[in-house]
Amino acid sequence: MSAQGARRYLVKHVSEFNYQDPAHGSLMVLRLRPREDQRQRILAFNLHIDPFASPAAFEDSFGNVCHLFNVHRAHRRAIVRSRSQVEIADAPAPVGRSERESWDSLADMVDPVRHWDYLRPSRFAYPCRALDSFTATNGIRRGAGPLCSLLETASTLHAAFTYEPGSTAVDSSIEQVLETGRGVCQDYTHVMIAIARSWGIPSRYVSGYLHLEGARGEQAQVGASHSWAEFLLPDMGWIGIDPTNDTRVDHRHIRTAVGRDYDDASPTRGVVYGGGESSLKVWVAVAEDEEPAPMGEALVERANLRDIAPRPSVPRSGHDQ
Repeated sequence: MSAQGARRYLVKHVSEFNYQDPAHGSLMVLRLRPREDQRQRILAFNLHIDPFASPAAFEDSFGNVCHLFNVHRAHRRAIVRSRSQVEIADAPAPVGRSERESWDSLADMVDPVRHWDYLRPSRFAYPCRALDSFTATNGIRRGAGPLCSLLETASTLHAAFTYEPGSTAVDSSIEQVLETGRGVCQDYTHVMIAIARSWGIPSRYVSGYLHLEGARGEQAQVGASHSWAEFLLPDMGWIGIDPTNDTRVDHRHIRTAVGRDYDDASPTRGVVYGGGESSLKVWVAVAEDEEPAPMGEALVERANLRDIAPRPSVPRSGHDQ
């Protein structure tokens, strides 16, 4: 039985990496274990890797729990399976000063050194001419206060962009989504973060999952991870906003990792020795703890791997896996 006002979820995440040629080895970092905080509690977490590898857990500079593993033998396929049980409390209503005073309060609160990572441009969230043109065309500007400005911006992005899986890749620039008007959750999130940082609001990227209740037709595929943004506001702390679905973050959003942008919070990232062309299939299922969690159809993505030139083969010893 979950605590009063809390929901329990079961999350299954399978990533299957396939290589055109045998890879001599691979090294990968995973950010699949949900975060723990005042609203989110981890009841169980299991990780299985095939070919067998023993992952080492560590915490990165953003407080994300990561797992690092090596596969030393030749392989054409690597499968990572994670299973999480999470309890999430409802988000409290924000309590803060009047919107008229909030911009001044924000300026007083922000520390340019402590909040440096979340104020400066990053690899995927940055100012550019395309962003300036987009904000001017769509009337996006600082409003009466930070929170109302952010919520209005989320609504504008939701209306201006078309959610289209496969229209962008994990390394697509914000110029691409601004030019085509099509993207996925990470693109919506990067654009919103870039806008908020230009207003002096500390902003961070959140990767995780969204439980689809079917009430509003949320734009997050079954079979795909989700992402949104968090903003540091006076008297409120970090406030989550999901521009893909034009909503405040609530009990349906399961947080896994945070960072400056996708590059810091991607579920999987690594290097492979040889292997040629690689592809990634992802299955994700999120369900209420008492419900079955069918895996559904796979989402095919570009693998977030860096290919290193094949190493010369070496004789195997009795210690090779």
